[in-house]
Amino acid sequence: MRVLALDTTTRVGSVAIVEDDRVIEARCGDPERTYAERLPADILALAADTGIALRQIDVFAVASGPGSFTGLRIGIATIQGLAFVMRRGVVAVSALEALGHLGSADRTAGTVVAAWMDARRHEVFAASYCVGSGTVFGPERLIEVEGPSVGDPRATLDRWDSHLRARATVFIGDGAELYSNVIRDCIGPPAVIVGMPLLAAAIGRVAVRRARAGQVIHPAALHPLYVRRPDAEIAQDRKRGL
Repeated sequence: MRVLALDTTTRVGSVAIVEDDRVIEARCGDPERTYAERLPADILALAADTGIALRQIDVFAVASGPGSFTGLRIGIATIQGLAFVMRRGVVAVSALEALGHLGSADRTAGTVVAAWMDARRHEVFAASYCVGSGTVFGPERLIEVEGPSVGDPRATLDRWDSHLRARATVFIGDGAELYSNVIRDCIGPPAVIVGMPLLAAAIGRVAVRRARAGQVIHPAALHPLYVRRPDAEIAQDRKRGL
């Protein structure tokens, strides 16, 4: 099973080709260039450098969100276009879930993994998971405690107090790094804080398992996971006094 995976939820982003349990290659993007300037060129360059033609890809995968409105739309449209042309199915994976899998590596069952992404405006996109008995990237590895949300970091920790208390906890993502002082103030020094890894390879490895389980969708069925309404809609409501 060969998967091409794309992540456009962060400014850097990443693209990867995964074959079964092996990451053939993963690389980050150039944050100084917009996704409109980089895609699909980054994907075509990776395919050329690895010697793998797009027609040899079995499934296309993409981070469904959360993230910036523009980044998500461009990433999903790019994968939809490739999948349509190659007549392949797609797998959508939440960026927070991909972070959860990466944070669960080498952790014992029962550990809580908190995935935090910087959502700007002093907010984080967040989700929390309990590590299960399955293997990393498999369907039984993460048990969702709270699904994707957006909010103030301290308010999020207050809401999670009951399931974080007296539990081994790993925070992962650029939001965890940015608000590490808030995390330590609220739950103390034992929390493990990990920065933002590249997500495309993790998305590809999750997609391999889902594709094997028949969880592949038609490219037209791809929908972004925004969590927060687009800025343009919020601005329009403000103008109307809503």
